[in-house]
Amino acid sequence: MTDRIQFITYLGKTILLVDLSECKPATVEKVFRELPEVVSTQPRGSVLVFTDFRATTFDAEALRVMKETAVFDKPYVKKAAWIGAESFPQGFSKELHEFSRRDFGSFERREDALTWLAKD
Repeated sequence: MTDRIQFITYLGKTILLVDLSECKPATVEKVFRELPEVVSTQPRGSVLVFTDFRATTFDAEALRVMKETAVFDKPYVKKAAWIGAESFPQGFSKELHEFSRRDFGSFERREDALTWLAKD
């Protein structure tokens, strides 16, 4: 795992932290290509994922890899949340939801996203 992908504990729950804050498109692509290796080691329907996209930039290839990864990870992910969606190109959040058929919690503050993930 890179230092941008790690498991943390929050309110007694294990959460997969994907830190893409202030990343360039090449790093976004690299991290998302590594995610399936991490997520697929966990039981299906068990992974809580938090992604930080604050001040991140994207290109077409990074966006494509994000969509593919969201589809691959779907069976393993219980809930996913992010912050920094304002970094996305216009309409990408909706496109990602429709392409992957997954819901993503979008939050302004890290603590709110982590608390939402830890509930249940």
